[in-house]
Amino acid sequence: MTEKKVVLTYEGLKKLEEELDELKIVRRKEIAEQIKEARAQGDLSENAEYDAAKDEQAEVETRIAELEKILRNATVIDEEEVDVDRINIGCKVTLHDMEFDEEVVYAIVGSTEADPVRGRLSNESPVGAALLGKQEGDIVDIQVPEGIIQFKVIEISRQ
Repeated sequence: MTEKKVVLTYEGLKKLEEELDELKIVRRKEIAEQIKEARAQGDLSENAEYDAAKDEQAEVETRIAELEKILRNATVIDEEEVDVDRINIGCKVTLHDMEFDEEVVYAIVGSTEADPVRGRLSNESPVGAALLGKQEGDIVDIQVPEGIIQFKVIEISRQ
C-alpha cells in the first residue's frame, strides 16, 4: 500500500520540523526524567506519577512517528512558483460571500496545515476542493452540510 503524499507549504514544513525537534530533544528528556523520579519513589504498581509519565511517553513517541511519516511523504509547494491565474495550493484567495455580502480571505493549504479558524483551508475540504482551479471573476457554488454556499472569486495571490 502506497503512503499518501502530503502537500505542505514551506511554512508548514518548518513548523512540523520544529515540533519534531522539540519532541525529540526536549520532551523526551523531560519525560525520561519524570519516569526516573517516579521509579525512585518505589512500588511502581500503585504509582500514578509513573503511569502518567509512561502514558505521556507513549503519546510523544506516537506523535514523533506521525511527524516523521508526514515529513517522509511531504511534497513542499514553493509559494514563489505558485501560478496565480487559477486557485491552487499555496494561494491566498479573496472571495465575496454572496449570502452575507462580505469579503473573506482564505489560504489554500494541504490537509496537514488546515486551520479553518485561522483562514487556512485544506485542498481536500469541501470548500477548498471546490475552489481549486477557479479564476478571478468565477462564481462558485459549494455544497456544504448546511446547504449550498456561493462565493465570487475576487483576487488570487501568493501567500
